[in-house]
Amino acid sequence: MYIHVEVERITIITFAHHKGGTGKTTSCLNIAGFLVKSGKNVLVVDVDPQANATSGLGINPDSLHVSMYDLFMGKCPGYQTITIIDCIQKTKSGIDIAPSNLELVGAEPFLYTIEDRAKMLSEILVPAKNRYDYILIDTPPSMGQFVINGLVASDHTVVTFDRGVFALQGLHTLMTIFSDIREIVGSRITPDLAILTRWDCNVAGKSGIRAFFSRFSLRDSSDRVKEEVMVREFEEEVRKYFNLVYPVPYSREIYEAQKAGLPISHFAPESPAGKAYSVIAEVIQKW
Repeated sequence: MYIHVEVERITIITFAHHKGGTGKTTSCLNIAGFLVKSGKNVLVVDVDPQANATSGLGINPDSLHVSMYDLFMGKCPGYQTITIIDCIQKTKSGIDIAPSNLELVGAEPFLYTIEDRAKMLSEILVPAKNRYDYILIDTPPSMGQFVINGLVASDHTVVTFDRGVFALQGLHTLMTIFSDIREIVGSRITPDLAILTRWDCNVAGKSGIRAFFSRFSLRDSSDRVKEEVMVREFEEEVRKYFNLVYPVPYSREIYEAQKAGLPISHFAPESPAGKAYSVIAEVIQKW
C-alpha cells in the first residue's frame, strides 16, 4: 500500500552577531523582501527586544497586544498558552512578522526555569511551518537565550559584519561562541553565509571584499601596506568559516526605506544595496 508523505520544504534562517550595528536586521528584512517579490511566503520572527525588525516593517512595537513575549512566557507554568499564529501580523510589504517589543526583556529570566530552554523557539515555530517557504529569525546583538534559541531552531545561519577595525576580532569571537553553544546544547551551528555591510563602493580602484576597510584614510605607503595586510587577513579568515561571502555597498536608500517601513526590495530595488541583496536572496533560494 502506497502512503504519500508530504516533505517539509520550509527553510529557517537565523541572522546573528553578538555585536550591534553590523546590519543584521537590515539584511534580514531586505532579503525577506526579495524572497517575497520572487513569490515566496515569508515570515520574519523578531526575537530582539529592541524590535527593530518589527518597526522596520511598519509595525509600532508599543501598539502590540500579542508579541513574542507572550509566546515565550506561554511556555512557562502559570501563563496562558497561545500559538505563533495568534501573534503573526501582515505588513504592507507582503512579509508576515511575529513582532517583538521591549517586554521581551522580561521573558529571558524565565527561560532559565525551563530545562529544555534552547529548543523553545523550535517548538513555537511548529504551527507556522506549513504556511511559509521561509522563516527568517532576527536575533538581538548578544549571545543570550534568544540568540541560542534562534541558532538551534534554524537550518542555516547568516552572519553580518560591518567594516570596522575590529571585524576580524569579532569573527573569531563569534566562532568561539558557536563552538560553545555546540558543547552546551549539543546542536552544531554551521555559519553558511557572511554579509559585509556598508561597503563603500565609491573608493577608486577597489572592488569586492577589498573595499571592506575602505573607510581608512591612507596617509603614506606604510598605511597602504597595513590596510592590504588587514584586508588579506580578514579575507583569508572569513573564508575559513564561510563558503559564501557577499559585500553590500552603502546606500542612503536603506535608511529611507526603513523610515518608510519597507525593505529595500520594495523601496529602491535598483539601488546599489538593493542589487546586492537581490543577488543574496537568489543564492538563498538555492539552499
